[in-house]
Amino acid sequence: MSSWNMSGDCCLWDGVICDEMTGHVIELDLSCSKLVGTIDSNSSLFQLSHLQRLNLSSNDFYGSHISPEFGRFSSLTHLDLFSSNFSGQIPSEISHLSKLHSLRLNGFGRLRIVSHDFKLLLQNLTQLRELDLTFVNISSTIPLNFSSHLTTLRMGFTKLYGIIPESIFHLPNLETLDLSYSYPLSGYFPKTKWNSSASLIELDLSGVNFSDNLPESLGYLTSVRSISLRNCNLRGPIPESLLNLTQIEDLDLWTNFLNGTIPSWMFSRLPSLSRLTLSNNHFSGQLEDFKSNSLEEIDLSDNQLQGNLPNSIQNLVNLKKNFLSFNNFNGNVDISLFSNLKQLLVLSLSYNNISLINENKVKSTLPESLEKLGLAKCDVKEVEFLRSAKNLGELDLSSNKLQGRIPDWAWSNWMFSLTNLNISHNMLTSVDLIPLQTVHTIDLRSNFLQGSLPIPPNSTKYFFISDNNLTGEISSSICNLTSLVMLDLARNNLGGGIPQCLGNISGLKVLDMRNNKLSGTLPTIFSNGSSLRSFDLHGNKLEGEIPRSLANCKELQVLDLGNNHFIDTFPMWLGTLPKLKVLSLRSNKLHGSIQPPRIETIFPELRIIDLSYNAFSGNLPSSLFQHLKAMTKPDPSMERVIYLEDTYYEDSITVATKGFDREIVRILHLYTVIDFSSNKFGGQIPSIMGDLIAVHILNLSHNELRGHIPPSLGDLSLVESLDLSGNQLSGEIPQQLVSLTSLSFLNLSHNHLQGCIPQGPQFHTFENNSYEGNDGLRGFPVSKSCGDARVLDTNDTVSALDDEESNSEFLSDFWKAALMGYGSGLCIGLSIIYFMISTGNPKWLARIIVELEHKIMMGRRKKH
Repeated sequence: MSSWNMSGDCCLWDGVICDEMTGHVIELDLSCSKLVGTIDSNSSLFQLSHLQRLNLSSNDFYGSHISPEFGRFSSLTHLDLFSSNFSGQIPSEISHLSKLHSLRLNGFGRLRIVSHDFKLLLQNLTQLRELDLTFVNISSTIPLNFSSHLTTLRMGFTKLYGIIPESIFHLPNLETLDLSYSYPLSGYFPKTKWNSSASLIELDLSGVNFSDNLPESLGYLTSVRSISLRNCNLRGPIPESLLNLTQIEDLDLWTNFLNGTIPSWMFSRLPSLSRLTLSNNHFSGQLEDFKSNSLEEIDLSDNQLQGNLPNSIQNLVNLKKNFLSFNNFNGNVDISLFSNLKQLLVLSLSYNNISLINENKVKSTLPESLEKLGLAKCDVKEVEFLRSAKNLGELDLSSNKLQGRIPDWAWSNWMFSLTNLNISHNMLTSVDLIPLQTVHTIDLRSNFLQGSLPIPPNSTKYFFISDNNLTGEISSSICNLTSLVMLDLARNNLGGGIPQCLGNISGLKVLDMRNNKLSGTLPTIFSNGSSLRSFDLHGNKLEGEIPRSLANCKELQVLDLGNNHFIDTFPMWLGTLPKLKVLSLRSNKLHGSIQPPRIETIFPELRIIDLSYNAFSGNLPSSLFQHLKAMTKPDPSMERVIYLEDTYYEDSITVATKGFDREIVRILHLYTVIDFSSNKFGGQIPSIMGDLIAVHILNLSHNELRGHIPPSLGDLSLVESLDLSGNQLSGEIPQQLVSLTSLSFLNLSHNHLQGCIPQGPQFHTFENNSYEGNDGLRGFPVSKSCGDARVLDTNDTVSALDDEESNSEFLSDFWKAALMGYGSGLCIGLSIIYFMISTGNPKWLARIIVELEHKIMMGRRKKH
């Protein structure tokens, strides 16, 4: 439009076409014109009443709705608003354009059309040849009335639902059909010839649920060039009828349940096939020889293919991409198989059972064209075969047998090309410098690296170097990595202090320094706007107070400061973090009581809290438990939060469960844990804890808790591990705990509990050590039988105390005396007991008194 001359004839302007007879503007093509702003209803555009073609595609009308005035173009045959950033509801007036041959309204999720208007549009636009509503939110079933003139129908990502009408497959002139990823759309393939089969060129039904075998009827599509049936829940073998697809160029059956062997004719008798994608299925058996020169891309990854790779791979002279990872291929694979494939861009052989060798008389190298290489777990011992690969952008040599150091020529070759480097899980001992100018991901985890921490280039976003033998201090120059998103230094021998400047890297999301020898205090300044979501310093020698500036990290979800030497009170101010899910402060020197919060909402998302092995005192904080809303409702999806970075990093935390410390990996949304064990908490267990019904692990052991176990704990329907041992709890075990059907570990030992142990499905699985140290408990599995509480059972009492006949007689006489006392008066009974104890065996005195108290109590209950 910059070339438009306002003083000249508009019919001569670029993009403007006029009728030669009338001079009226009949075509306006302003596509890709960098137009911005809105198109209001009073725009002069709508004065062009004779328009037959209007193309406004690929502009930016952000914030602009499609005006109802578009419905005034009664002569319009082509309307193209594709990729122009319109939003809002598509007006029903579009259905007035009855002469339309082509309508393109791609919405990228911002446009919507109500079900009624969608059906009206299809009903009125009977001349349509092309309809593209990709990414428009339709949320409707598919009507039956489509224009019989349609050649192109694109309605992918539109939230269509229901069943695809079979009539669509029989549209006589259809060349392109795309209904992809409109969940939860389902359908059935025609069992016989499709009416449109002679003309159909492109078919994309990815994401449509067919729940059926790949149909034989696909073989009728003799003109088709592209078929995409990803994620269609298809099963069974590949039908032989696909041999008829002699024009097919792109066949994508990715992520289904297809099985059997891959037919040999797919590599020899489909002369036009250039792209074959069969990944993530259940294909097995060996690969047959490749006899087709047309193949440019092969993706057979994530199957169960086995045997040797066919030597005929070296004949695929046009091959650009080859994905064979995650299978069961075995044997030696010589580099020479790929060295002559001069167009090869991508090669992935990771995670098979192969050994990469280079045994030719003249050692082979991979082609210079290579851009991406995946050889994880391929028994690679050296990298000499990569000397010619000077354009590598992504390199995965993880889980191999590389030793020593990466040669200088490799760093030099890839200095300006490599963006992703993974050489983790090898036997490298030294990395002095990483002279890569464009790299953003470096993974050196699980090697034998020694010496000081190498500082990566400033372009680095993700740096992983955990599980090595690095020593020395962390240089403050690491703060120059202003693009850093993840820094994983865990499980090394790094010492000294944490650079204070790390708290100022605004884009840093993960900072993991657990299990090192770091000392000193935490950085005191964490800036506002921090992106930090996971902060793990577990297992160091850090001291001092927990810095209050952590409250600035509003994105923080995981905070693990356990196993250090922090001296502080409970940081209730952390409760202001709106997304915090995991808080571990275990094994420090934290002390004092946990005071009631001063604000109404705290820890709204907290699912794991571990305060064990500290010196907290006072009563258990009922007011804190009241606020743990995320623990009061189970997560309905039980799905973990997925981050883009999770390809490389997994959150983890150590919790005490079922009597053991266990590291839980990918913890978010999977476990709900409360561990206040090994402190000095007193008072009673608050009954409000029964409201935390999403809890999986509850550990209050080794404190100074008193009183009864609240029956409300029987509401914790998901609890798997319950440990209340090592306290001073008394009374009976609540019968309500029998309903805990998920409970697989119970420890009530070393308390003052008494009475009958409840019997139920889970309680039958617990052994005696769950109850030891509670002399008043009776019933399975302890040795004392519970019996009938209303009737004295001399034999059970005898067996519980001793098997010797003299003791049995003594105790039998004792209980007779006790009952005499109960019937005739407590004083007389106690006198008789005192006399019998003074002449009998005094070692039973303690147990006799306990048993007597219980019998008297039961008698009183019966009386009342």
